[in-house]
Amino acid sequence: MGMMQMDMRKTAAVSSAGEANIEHPGQFAHDAADVVAIEAVLGAPARAPATVAPPRPASARAWALAQAVRDPYVIIISIYIFAPYYVTRVVGDPVAGQTLVASANKWGGWVVMLTAPLVGATVDRLGPRKPFLGVVVAALALLVGSLWFTPPGGGGLNQAMVALVIAAITVLFAYHEMLHNALLVPAAGMAGAGRASGLALAGGNAVSVLMLVTLLVAFALPGKVGWSWLPAAPLFGLDPLRGEPDRITTVIVAAVMALGSLPLFRLVPDMVRTTLSLPQAVRAGASDLMALVRQARGHRDVLVFLATRMIYTDGLTAILVFGGLYAAGVMRWHTLEMIGYGIVLSIAAVAGGLLSGWLDGRIGPKLAVKLELTLLIICESLVLGMGRETILFQPYVPHALWRGAMFTTLPEIVFLLLGCGVAIGVTAAYASSRTLLVRIAPPDKTGVFFGLYVLSGNATMWLGPLLVELATHAGGSQRVGMLPVIGMLAVGLVGLSLVRGGGRLKA
Repeated sequence: MGMMQMDMRKTAAVSSAGEANIEHPGQFAHDAADVVAIEAVLGAPARAPATVAPPRPASARAWALAQAVRDPYVIIISIYIFAPYYVTRVVGDPVAGQTLVASANKWGGWVVMLTAPLVGATVDRLGPRKPFLGVVVAALALLVGSLWFTPPGGGGLNQAMVALVIAAITVLFAYHEMLHNALLVPAAGMAGAGRASGLALAGGNAVSVLMLVTLLVAFALPGKVGWSWLPAAPLFGLDPLRGEPDRITTVIVAAVMALGSLPLFRLVPDMVRTTLSLPQAVRAGASDLMALVRQARGHRDVLVFLATRMIYTDGLTAILVFGGLYAAGVMRWHTLEMIGYGIVLSIAAVAGGLLSGWLDGRIGPKLAVKLELTLLIICESLVLGMGRETILFQPYVPHALWRGAMFTTLPEIVFLLLGCGVAIGVTAAYASSRTLLVRIAPPDKTGVFFGLYVLSGNATMWLGPLLVELATHAGGSQRVGMLPVIGMLAVGLVGLSLVRGGGRLKA
């Protein structure tokens, strides 16, 4: 699910670049008068020159690989393996753990909201992206790898330090998306941007599933089942009692991220350095953002949609952040079950992407988003009624339906099926939302509104974690903590009813 979210942000930024200013990828759109005014004030060109070299097929693949090795952080660390391990085995209290993760994401979201738009616009004005991206990749790898030092029972990073690391990763991940997005057109060209974008998304899912399968075979199943082709114990002598099979995921993800990013720095052409100083670039970037907002005035339906999307996208993000924690807490699943859960839901997410395209064509993207949000509201509501000894809010005495390593009871199977519905709905909602913006935005303002689309994705990304944190703390349970998610989806459903247009295209 996390892969589709990140691809939506990336594609939005690419669309903004392509529509607003082909020569300057990632640059926010302006009127010609704004550009002239900025140049007059600064006494220097307001835009960055073209890239040093034309794109090559190898540079497009290198760009896609850099996302493919970044995205497993979301799937492996945030959703399915490390975060549930930390909450259940290190914190030891799913409610307190969910509150801690929510708080860390909230603080990270606030920093992103306050800094990312201006940082992105400033880098646009300075020119080169790769030096900044190199620093971000190095910092991300070090911080992700540092989470290895979280054994059960203490002796490593304390909870405050882990929360700080998670918040910092949230900020750096957003910066990585922003800088990486801005290199798509230099890497692939306008003609190849779509292919490279799709390759990056597919690669992110492929690498994540490959990692999950490897973790299953190398660390989770050994010692649990007696299959002759499996190792008798987790590889490398990793000790399950010390949480090492779970913690090793942080080292693996960090190493793959760092090594897989190297081809980008060697093969992808960068933007040429402009003549602007840093203070000049900051002022020019701020002017870019103000121009972006000015150009959006007077387009009621698009602005209503963007405001509505801010709310329900926070709900989608909260599902991605807390879905794994909730599954581990209420179902009392451990590494083996969480890996299987992640593999199944990643496959379901692909089906969601395919479903969104079919629905957009058959009934139009606005109705498609409404149906997808309705599916999510239903599935999330039913998920709240699930537990190890509960099915749809009714007590149930669990018993094995079949002999297997995981998912042997009816509550587990029902929870897994509801999780698939959530994965399909989240992925489809992200995809259809992008299509809806294309349908309702004026053709000559597409770049402007895709720029706002990106900004709106950052503006309230702290809201979901904040509401989940408050509700979890007040209610004293994970179930109560997830209620605001359903509320945000419902607000989105109502808000979409106020948007005109976005119906099925006539043949």
